[in-house]
Amino acid sequence: MAYELLVLDVDGTLVNTKKEITERTKEALWECQEQGIKVAIASGRCTEGISHQAKAIGLDRFGGYVISFNGGRITNFVTGEVIYDITLPDGMIHELYDYSKKEHTGILTYDAGKIVAHSDTDPYITIDAKGCDIPIWVPEDFHRDVKFAGNKCILTGDPAHLEKLEKKAAKDFEGRLSVYRSEGFYLEMMPLGVDKAYGVAKLLERLGYRRSQMVCCGDGFNDLPMIEYAGFGVAMANAPEQLKEKADYVAPSCDEDGLVDVITRFIKDW
Repeated sequence: MAYELLVLDVDGTLVNTKKEITERTKEALWECQEQGIKVAIASGRCTEGISHQAKAIGLDRFGGYVISFNGGRITNFVTGEVIYDITLPDGMIHELYDYSKKEHTGILTYDAGKIVAHSDTDPYITIDAKGCDIPIWVPEDFHRDVKFAGNKCILTGDPAHLEKLEKKAAKDFEGRLSVYRSEGFYLEMMPLGVDKAYGVAKLLERLGYRRSQMVCCGDGFNDLPMIEYAGFGVAMANAPEQLKEKADYVAPSCDEDGLVDVITRFIKDW
């Protein structure tokens, strides 16, 4: 099978546990793109939070794409054109803020290259801010000051608490939002039906490719939809067992240049 599109998660897939992209991985991805393979990043982060990684692997030079907000926005990384964007329903962001108070969680969303959150000291929120390298804004009055719809919200908290809350929140927002965890301490509150599979399907439509021509690689719970949707789905060795069971192939871990293995075995034919 000749694959035309390679879609990569960022944390735990493209970058290793030191938050680095190795030179071997960069070179393999540059070579892919030089041979005409399209590459896209698909992340739960905001667009600005993955621009550094996108540049490092040459998406700005080779015409790559960034799928951010777990499939909620697609950006042409060369032109900056947003080719697809979906936001939460009107008023939902305020409803979720109240819900976070009721359920004793933190909350964050994104706007104009910054994190908007209930606190700038919540450790789970500072993890995201550091990873994305963007500032945190804490509104004085959330209901009064937050006037945008937002692509998504994240409820933050202890993994054991969020594991229980995930089922409750899915029921509480049934028919209105999609609810799933991306990390143990992050509960994603997304527009209904939006996930990474939704985002890659929109990109395929834009590029005129078929599912069978796409390889998707990931390691997190939020990667499962695109791994199952892809013509060839890859889980990293550092992924949870549930992901590895659903994947077509389990690659070496992100600390073992797993993406180089995937490219060499399944994509490289030059």
